[in-house]
Amino acid sequence: MTRLIVAAGGGGDAVAAAMLHVALYGGEDRAVILTYAWDRLLIDPLPGPRRPSDFTGLERLTPTVWSVSAQTRPIEPAGSTLPRLAAELPATFALLDPHQGAVGLTRQLESLVDHVQPASIDLLDVGGDILARGDEPTLKSPLADALTLAACCQMNEPVRLLVAGPGLDGELPPEAMTSTLGPVVRKLTAEDTAAISTVLEWHPSEATGLLAATARGIRGTCEIRDAGLPVLLTDESPAVHEADLDDALSRNRLARAITATASLDEAEAYSREVCGYSEIDYERNKARRLNEHRPTNLDPAAIRTQLAQFEAEARTRGSTHTTFRRITEALSLSGAQRDELRQLLVASHPKQYEAPLWRVTDEA
Repeated sequence: MTRLIVAAGGGGDAVAAAMLHVALYGGEDRAVILTYAWDRLLIDPLPGPRRPSDFTGLERLTPTVWSVSAQTRPIEPAGSTLPRLAAELPATFALLDPHQGAVGLTRQLESLVDHVQPASIDLLDVGGDILARGDEPTLKSPLADALTLAACCQMNEPVRLLVAGPGLDGELPPEAMTSTLGPVVRKLTAEDTAAISTVLEWHPSEATGLLAATARGIRGTCEIRDAGLPVLLTDESPAVHEADLDDALSRNRLARAITATASLDEAEAYSREVCGYSEIDYERNKARRLNEHRPTNLDPAAIRTQLAQFEAEARTRGSTHTTFRRITEALSLSGAQRDELRQLLVASHPKQYEAPLWRVTDEA
């Protein structure tokens, strides 16, 4: 029996899908996870999502859908976490290509469903920004989720929309989703995170990292992203809610606007019109800034001094935890240095590592 899970935003949603497959279905059925190759600039220096032509070693599942294997490699300078996920997790990772817009995504979904004949189809979003209207001031990355929502709503097959960890992506506060979220289908536990425990050690996703952290019992306020957005880690954070797919589409103005789009450029234009911006434009601008910034070598003594200052300032903001992405950017390091930084800090201050987060503390 096959379970199909569509990772709404790509990146960390694909990791969360692997965890959820075990939590909801026991991990005995075959998992097919359909996801974008869109890892943002910490992993991939190129803005936007990758196409199948950006990889070598893909395996064709259908005329429009390719799967990623452990032997797949992104063509430089592109980067992707998907080959490593395929190597470490017992799931089939199939590639969503949004470059033909929502119309193309719908074709891919229908083709894959015809091929694998899944017993169930879940559309998973970690954080809940798939429920956004489009005008919320805290919304940062609506396009990927809107595209998958628009595509799933065009299918003739039943699709269940799941929102895990409401508010954990820092885009919509949990209270903004209260009227839209349906029943809790699973409260994730530490045992549920075992399926992805090794992945959490290296994968840069913040929202899925926070979801796993709260499932492990971590509570407090965590700073995320380059802007240091505060995210509350509460007893409600590890919940997985069902939400009505049609209600989500009715609420999401961007998803409704892009339903008939046949290219990513067209969908981007609607994002600028509906939301006032495109998240890929943000990535383009940030990539230019990063290209102008020369990464410095990691100096352990200098890092510890800078970290102590960052932690002191974070505590004054009321933070108890932060992510390694946040520390990497706060210390003006490159995304390629994130793992080296994590290893350095964990080795020198192991008690502050509450996997996969870093605890801000007064301890020496």
